[in-house]
Parts: sequence; C-alpha cells; structure tokens
Amino acid sequence: MIIGIGADLANVDRIASTLERFGDRFRNRVFTEEEQIRADNRENFVGTYAKRWAAKEACSKALGTGLRMGISWKDMTVSNLSIGQPTMKLNGWAKKRLDFLTPNGYEPVIHVTLTDDYPWAQAFVLIEALPRLDPN
Repeated sequence: MIIGIGADLANVDRIASTLERFGDRFRNRVFTEEEQIRADNRENFVGTYAKRWAAKEACSKALGTGLRMGISWKDMTVSNLSIGQPTMKLNGWAKKRLDFLTPNGYEPVIHVTLTDDYPWAQAFVLIEALPRLDPN
C-alpha cells in the first residue's frame, strides 16, 4: 500500500547562489557528510546538491509533514546503490514519523527518482508499506 508520495522542483541557479553566499554553513545545515562527499566529487556538484535538496523536500512531503514538526534536513540522506539507483535513508524524527505511518506487520520501502535539466532539478519520493515476510 502507498503511505506517502511527494514531489519537488528545485532551481539549480538558486541552489548555486545559496552555496556561493553561505558555503559550508548551508552545506552543513542541509546535507549529511555522505551527501557532501558525493556532490563535491562530481563535475556538476551544484546539480547534485539541487537534486538532493529536491529529494529531501519530496520526502518530507511524502511523510505528510513537510519540513516542520521536528523533521530536520539531515534526518534524510540521499545515497545511491552500487548500480547508481538513488535511495533515501531516514533517521531521527523522520524515521519516527515513518515508523508511525507504517502499519503493524508491514515494512516501509522508500522509492526515489531524481532528474535534472538545467536550470531545474526534480525529485519524486514514493513510500510504500509491504507485508513483512517474517512476522517476527
């Protein structure tokens, strides 16, 4: 069953100007160390940050709260599987919210898709709950 869906569109130029103006202060407030390492090792690092920004916004919407009710930017981490597929890891209040939304006997699965076409970066997040195979 689907328990949440969120989408966000970010302007790459806006993220670039925020990075120029606030630098590490912005990076450290919004992005985890893992996300910063990935972005900073890419040629199009601004686009990478913009996609992750959009993914965090989309995830907070899929959780039904937006970025309020205690959810922090760093409660959500966008990472990639070895094949490149983006994933979302939650901790802190975002994880608590996910646990609250997930029915007993179900396991949450977060699907993430990212795209960019200058000057836009876009993300969709779908959270589903699948029946737990192991009832314990």
